[in-house]
Amino acid sequence: MTQNGVSVEKDVVFGRGGDVDLLCDVYSPPAGVSKRTAIIHLHGGGFQRGSKDNGCQLAAPLAERGYVSLACDYRLAPQSKWPAPVEDVKTAIRWARANANRLGIDASKIVLAGYSAGGHLALTATGTANRPEFEGTGGSAGVGSEVAACLALYSVAELPRDADGNHPLMPAGSDDEAFRRAASINYIQPGFPPTLLFHATTDTTIPFETSMRFFEALRKANALAEMHIFEGLSHVFDRHPEFAASMAEISDLFLDRHVVDPRTYPPFGPQAIAAVTTAP
Repeated sequence: MTQNGVSVEKDVVFGRGGDVDLLCDVYSPPAGVSKRTAIIHLHGGGFQRGSKDNGCQLAAPLAERGYVSLACDYRLAPQSKWPAPVEDVKTAIRWARANANRLGIDASKIVLAGYSAGGHLALTATGTANRPEFEGTGGSAGVGSEVAACLALYSVAELPRDADGNHPLMPAGSDDEAFRRAASINYIQPGFPPTLLFHATTDTTIPFETSMRFFEALRKANALAEMHIFEGLSHVFDRHPEFAASMAEISDLFLDRHVVDPRTYPPFGPQAIAAVTTAP
């Protein structure tokens, strides 16, 4: 299947989650525009719903801009419990790295993009590179699970508990420490890869203050971080094409300067001020 120059290979097996195949759709960029960077997209759905087919709105727009996009499924609750889904994310990272030549990417340029619950998985996987307790046995053993950057859209940072103190993703009887270990915000540390956060001010599913807390924690760790807040929108606001297009453009610029062609920009110093004040 091809659209706007992007070809899509459906239902590619990238590993095993327990006793089932893990599938992804591979969006390849138009000829001549490859940035040799892969973005693994993780759908939302409260850890219980959703799939690669309906929850990765930026996969195609970013493929059009030159990124190989992998829209990936992962195991869902309540049938599967933590850390099963993040193990599946690690499997996807390892598979992409092991298949870099097939995908036409640089193995060092793999990025995670997560939506809502998928954002939680993306942020957790980003902060736990090569940690054995999260790697699982899904495939591509011995390959690294580190990533070059992370995009998190209206993301969960901690798992909320119901009135009984439970969450569908967590094993029965999980205590406070187990919930702490399942919170992506607790894996922020110096050296955390460049991270781009998106959220909307009137999100009533996951308040935008969640991403604000994550952003401030990244800043305290001296991590490279950027946050974009959209006014007056609800959860999953990238379902509107105009906002998906805007987010793809912002993501492209962020990834281009931090991953594709890393570079810094000179500060606005005296010479720049002089140039502005003397301009006709």
